[in-house]
Amino acid sequence: MADILASLRSLMASQSPPLDALLVASEDYHQSEYVSARDKRREFVSGFTGSAGLALITKNEARLWTDGRYFLQATQQLSDQWKLMRIGEDPPVDAWMSDNLQKEAAIGIDPWCVSVDTAQRWERAFAKKNQKLVQTSTNLIDEIWKNRPPAEINPAVDHPLEFAGRSVAEKLKALREKLSSEKARGIIITTLDEVAWLYNIRGSDVSYSPVVHAFAIVTLNSAFLYLDKRKVSSKVSSSLQANGIEVRQYGAVSSDAAMLASNQLDQATGVNSGQNGVCQNDTCDNDLIWVDPASCCYALFSRLDANKLLLQQSPLALAKALKNPVELDGLKNAHIRDGAAVVQYLVWLDKQMQEIYGASGYFLEGEVTSKKIPEAMKLTEVSVSDKLEGFRASKEHFRGLSFPTISSVGPNAAIIHYSPQAKTCAELDPNSIYLFDSGAQYLDGTTDITRTVHFGKPSAHEKACYTSVLKGHIALGNARFPNGTNGYSLDILARIPLWRYGLDYRHGTGHGIGSYLNVHEGPHQISFRPQARNVPLQVSMTVTDEPGYYEDGNFGIRLENVLVIKEADTEFNFGDKGYLSFEHITWAPYQIKLIDLSILTPEEIQWLNRYHLKCREILGPYLDTNEMEWLKKATEPMKG
Repeated sequence: MADILASLRSLMASQSPPLDALLVASEDYHQSEYVSARDKRREFVSGFTGSAGLALITKNEARLWTDGRYFLQATQQLSDQWKLMRIGEDPPVDAWMSDNLQKEAAIGIDPWCVSVDTAQRWERAFAKKNQKLVQTSTNLIDEIWKNRPPAEINPAVDHPLEFAGRSVAEKLKALREKLSSEKARGIIITTLDEVAWLYNIRGSDVSYSPVVHAFAIVTLNSAFLYLDKRKVSSKVSSSLQANGIEVRQYGAVSSDAAMLASNQLDQATGVNSGQNGVCQNDTCDNDLIWVDPASCCYALFSRLDANKLLLQQSPLALAKALKNPVELDGLKNAHIRDGAAVVQYLVWLDKQMQEIYGASGYFLEGEVTSKKIPEAMKLTEVSVSDKLEGFRASKEHFRGLSFPTISSVGPNAAIIHYSPQAKTCAELDPNSIYLFDSGAQYLDGTTDITRTVHFGKPSAHEKACYTSVLKGHIALGNARFPNGTNGYSLDILARIPLWRYGLDYRHGTGHGIGSYLNVHEGPHQISFRPQARNVPLQVSMTVTDEPGYYEDGNFGIRLENVLVIKEADTEFNFGDKGYLSFEHITWAPYQIKLIDLSILTPEEIQWLNRYHLKCREILGPYLDTNEMEWLKKATEPMKG
């Protein structure tokens, strides 16, 4: 690590102008949350493996900013050459740089890895001391990264209409109508899931996300896809051409953005999808280029005319979040198969914990005296999560996991986004809580579920914490709310039962989920963060319901289901707004042994019994006799 920082500082000094500081973002050229191995630059330079964080290297310091999900993990992974900066507790990076770097300091960034919003926010902060943001011509990390993984050539594939539910022609028509209504003549699409969704293509360029490294430009009459052409088969090429989409090399997006700005792009191409277009002649007065400042990189923004930009959220973000009926059916079916895999895993794990460790098991409470287990028989966080993946892999339409499985025992469960590694992970412990947060990619939908279990005798405190998390989970899932309500307003519902005891958690409560796309999908969310106010929750959106509680050094608890927003059947309709509610589409039991029934209300117990009965009905066809017997026992009605 010391060598990396020394090499980097030497390179910084050789720049013109010499750099006083360098910012290294977590994101790739598309502002992705999960990135390919060769784009993990911040991880390479800092050693911190979390998905969110920003590194700052100065002449004599190295600091890393990350959010509450990763405080504990970053503390464990950062060397003593790094200082952890806790977002929400310590000064934000722009304020820190403005206050601590000298006047007229030159701060380097790779403009391809930083969004317009972020770069402009930094520039405003730097203005008071005449500090300047310097766009480096190459990425300095790439220059010192000796064994950087090579670019992979993974094929792009068509996503069939039977799963997509809407044709590319329909999507382009709706997009062009939106452009026209906003007086825009073109849009640059930079996020990978938006490109994949718009053109009904999928790929495998990023682990856990079925996307292709690609940009898109759509004008009122033309459409372009920018990717490594070696990824495009003749079959995919034909379907793209049929929709009037011209395939160009990935790097051409930079010069084409400049041509778009000067209104030369349409004239320069022979492809004209006028049959899908809005403007059939030259009478259009649309003159703006639509760019999403939260996701478009600064490098492309710099090629455009700042006076002729429409800087607002991409129209595809909301369009993609509003699932069509085919996508909703697919998601529900995927979650049923996924729930069956989770139950099969719990049945297997329960048996293993009893046979190998002498645990009392999923249903009974009993202390376990530790005994010597032969190395070959030991269960680890990684070996059991591999088994869970195996149960999922046996299901129809399985294409892989949707994120690295969080399989965590005892103190590791307190690390919110813990990622076990084979060499260092913990052994399962019958006397400790076990939390697993996992999901899969199926052709008909993406899944994400968390359950927390104990195979021994949980303490009264663990039960009280689990039940408080469960109460918040139930409260949010049963909420009814008027149209126009955002996730910021609902977040409190999941926290109130915890607040009663002076407890809380440092992450948001819910995120959207893709349709065989990214497991974390916007633009909506349920969170205490201000951006959760931006978009109201709407019918046919998906959102997770995942409160938790984490006690550093001891245990962690989280419960997560995916919900679909639907119209609520309310007795009244105050203000003629229309009311909304949630429908659970995740099916797996909550461990009754961990519930303190005295804390639950009769209504909560009634809800749990109804949910558990549905688990039996819905999952039954996918389970064998032994698994079904186990599920019946796990879902026996509770009496308050």
